[in-house]
Amino acid sequence: MKAKTESYASQHRERHLEELKELLRIPSISTLSEHKKDVHRCAEWLSGALTHAGLENVEIMPTAGLPIVYGDWLHAPGKPTILVYGHYDVQPADPLDEWHSEPFEPVIRDGKIYARGATDDKAQLWIHVKAAETFLKAVGSLPLNIKFILEGEEEITSPSLAPFVEKHAEKLKADAIVISDSPMLERGKPALLYGLRGVAGVEIEMLAARNDLHSGLYGGGVPNAVHALAGLLDSFHDEDGRVAVEGFYDRVIQLTEQERGELARVSQDEGKIREDLGLSELFGEKGYTFTERTTARPTLEVTGISGGFAGEGIKPIVPARASAKIACRLVADQRPEEIFELIERHVAVHTPSGLKASVKRVLQGNPFLTPADHPVMVAAAAALEEAYGEKTALTRGGGSIPIVDVFERLLQAPVVMMGFGLPDENLHAPNEHFDLDNFDKGLQAVCVFWEKLDNQ
Repeated sequence: MKAKTESYASQHRERHLEELKELLRIPSISTLSEHKKDVHRCAEWLSGALTHAGLENVEIMPTAGLPIVYGDWLHAPGKPTILVYGHYDVQPADPLDEWHSEPFEPVIRDGKIYARGATDDKAQLWIHVKAAETFLKAVGSLPLNIKFILEGEEEITSPSLAPFVEKHAEKLKADAIVISDSPMLERGKPALLYGLRGVAGVEIEMLAARNDLHSGLYGGGVPNAVHALAGLLDSFHDEDGRVAVEGFYDRVIQLTEQERGELARVSQDEGKIREDLGLSELFGEKGYTFTERTTARPTLEVTGISGGFAGEGIKPIVPARASAKIACRLVADQRPEEIFELIERHVAVHTPSGLKASVKRVLQGNPFLTPADHPVMVAAAAALEEAYGEKTALTRGGGSIPIVDVFERLLQAPVVMMGFGLPDENLHAPNEHFDLDNFDKGLQAVCVFWEKLDNQ
């Protein structure tokens, strides 16, 4: 089977790339209303591409916003079902004068294809479409069942995705979700992203008197909202950099020695980080590396503070109000709702007598973790290693990707972040591109991955 798929992919490579160029020519910019027709046109083009690949039940499904393209092939009874997600919308191309070629007229230079949307995410989703075509045309069937969901709103935070997935949960039901919209470590070094941090954000307001007071008349005799808030913010961490909110770490899944070893393989040079950032020292939770702190440990950061008079000169007052914004990055199995409650309790305990403090919940998202030893992850890692001839790195991301939480929460299936982009491919920037070596090896890796899932 492998010989057939590799032969077909090689024979049809030029056609596959010409079709990719057609896809990249469509300016499917979801952020600009004048390109709404182009986004719809792109959905129609992909609908035709899925049909040509041999997928069935292909349809353009409406949402409250821009459409989602669906297609499937479900003729492998007893075999796993995977749901492949991708997005066909792109960012605006500005600033246009910094492009070396037209952003929506793709060109190939030095083994790379240049165009807006090349790495984010059209070439990456195209790998999966062509993998399905390769099996269906060369072998006559797929080694498993497959469903595609391609959306047009990812670049505007996917507002219609969660309601769509919730409404069509039975239709989208799968044993695993596969997403190719992330980078490898570097050229020739594949990686699987198996964890992402969640987020919980709050705004705290500290209230003292009804209004600001003259410091000559009242200073030293009334509470100062800025002083009180500063003390409260200081109470959020201990001297070792740990979050001092009671219960904050109770649900945290501790890193295993194997995980720490994997993260050590991809750890950044802390000396170079200090130099690049102009810092004399890094900061963080004692006992963890910079990479562990920024990807696999929870945090609480003060992101903004205001109060009193901040204009030129000094205004002699006792401030009546002060406020701060806080963002927590969460790891499995922490939940934003519980963190909100813990912060609210901490604020109540540490608010000085005579003042009032309120906490407003403003931002939340769950962390994501697919255990690295999950069978689907083992198969994906082995497939990447076979295609690239290099051991697959298992990494975590420090940020959040809302769509991952949507799929994991609503479909209750493991998510495999199997990216084929490179960190320096200028996504969202001029001269965005995609390395065609990763198109070839990515196609091979996906085909091998599907076969390995078939054999589990």
